[in-house]
Amino acid sequence: MASKEVNNLTVNSRYDIVRPVANFPPSLWGDLFSSSNMDIQLSDMYTEEINVLKEEARNMLISCESKLSEKLVLIDTIERLGLSYHFENEIEQQLALAFNAYGSHLKILEPDQEKDDLSFVALQFRLLRQRALDAPSSIFKSFTENNNGEYKKALSTDIEGLLSLYEASYLRRQGDEVLDEAFSFSKTHLESVAPNLPESPLKKQVLHALDQSLLRGTPRVETRRFISLYQELESKNESLLRLSKLDFNLLQMLHKKEICELTGWWKEMDLISKLTYARDRVVECYVWALAVYHEPQYSSARIMLAKTIAIVSVIDDTYDTYGTIEELKVFTDAIQKWDMSEIDRLPDYMKICYRVVLDLYEAFDAELSPKGRSFAVHYAREAMKEIVTSYYVEAKWFVEGDHLPLFDEYMGQAEITAGAYFLTTTAYLGMDNATIEAFNWLLAKPNILKTCNVVVRIMDDIATYEDEKKRGQVTTGIDCYMKEHSVSKQVAIQCLHEIVEVRWKELNQGLMDKSVPLEILMRVFNWARVAEITYKHKQDGYTYPEKGLKPHVVALLLQSFKI
Repeated sequence: MASKEVNNLTVNSRYDIVRPVANFPPSLWGDLFSSSNMDIQLSDMYTEEINVLKEEARNMLISCESKLSEKLVLIDTIERLGLSYHFENEIEQQLALAFNAYGSHLKILEPDQEKDDLSFVALQFRLLRQRALDAPSSIFKSFTENNNGEYKKALSTDIEGLLSLYEASYLRRQGDEVLDEAFSFSKTHLESVAPNLPESPLKKQVLHALDQSLLRGTPRVETRRFISLYQELESKNESLLRLSKLDFNLLQMLHKKEICELTGWWKEMDLISKLTYARDRVVECYVWALAVYHEPQYSSARIMLAKTIAIVSVIDDTYDTYGTIEELKVFTDAIQKWDMSEIDRLPDYMKICYRVVLDLYEAFDAELSPKGRSFAVHYAREAMKEIVTSYYVEAKWFVEGDHLPLFDEYMGQAEITAGAYFLTTTAYLGMDNATIEAFNWLLAKPNILKTCNVVVRIMDDIATYEDEKKRGQVTTGIDCYMKEHSVSKQVAIQCLHEIVEVRWKELNQGLMDKSVPLEILMRVFNWARVAEITYKHKQDGYTYPEKGLKPHVVALLLQSFKI
């Protein structure tokens, strides 16, 4: 919100402007990531052993001796251990074979391969849909009884089957009624039995799944947790376990090097001491980038993305908690013109931010131009102009006060300020396989992007509602919905949760878009996953990382596996 008289105020004596004080908590991390001493010798040792173990895993994947069901379990294990990026071609080939195994009668598995085993049926379904192979939900009808679509009562004691069905049900799309029933059936029975299960890896899996589904979790976070659990399984493959630990540690070395570079850049700019109203969240910004892509080939892309998130976070705070509407109008206009000569029109504090923005994109262009990717910077710059314009519209709504937009009008702007378009465009900057065609596809605002923005915006609004009300904000999605539909806050929040659930189904449908590679689609999808871990349990885990993102920072960047 732009500056306006509210409860917590401060006076800028130079301009005699009354401004609200957000009082955001300081960074949790101090200088913890300011240095990174990467052990080159240890890295080389890890790499050498990883290469040997990778060949063992590859041979297991392409072996002709394994049954389809065994191959599915292997693929699932490799994916959940965070190793699939090493074997993309092999996994795609094996899943194509599995998809073809449906045949004309849509049988999930061949007769001698546990076709009636719910766990394997659900596993194959999930693995295929995750890879945008259009497995039909009708294959679950064999597990229902009569014509009412209810699942067979005998399945309620099959815990592994229920767990597999539960995870598969998160890939449901609009019209997947058999999966809607699967979700309700499996969730109800898992919640019922979970407290009474004996202490075991299975119980841990059930409890975790009920709190965080695999599909909606961020891959790196889920990998860290699963490696710890996998080593407790009696059926574990020691070679895969060791490979996963070595690979995690080696990637973590790279990630630590990246965040060291990032925090050094952040400290050198010294923005937070100059713009004290803004949130100091550069480490959390990096975790967001890590959630979008963690693989080594995206190292420079991650740094670009994290830098941009950190800067736009400061801009967001400028519009939301500090700037006057007159100042914001000038800043918005200056961003549209994108010319350093505009800087003299700005207040001193805005000059700092404006210069950083223009310098950052100039640095991106200098890095990408030799690769023939200056076009990517153009798209990213235009996306910055768009999101800043929408920040200004929302700021005016706050200042006007008496104008509470209809929910659809609010969402029209909020879907831009939610940031999925801006951030995905930025995520594509350092991706060599993000072509002009991919940027144009994104620019056309495909349905998966619009849907992702709705998910991010609503989850953000619900998590930040109470805090924003304390700062005097009146134009939130919840307020707009309450007024338009004449309902209470509790009813509005429940209705918004239901909208989010419908949009997740549409996100799943969006993964079937064949106009761009799945790798391009997943960068959009992953922003919804970022929102899931950031705003989980109605907590603003970005503004208050102690409540949300801190455990993920610790697990991904501070805790390695003992080898």
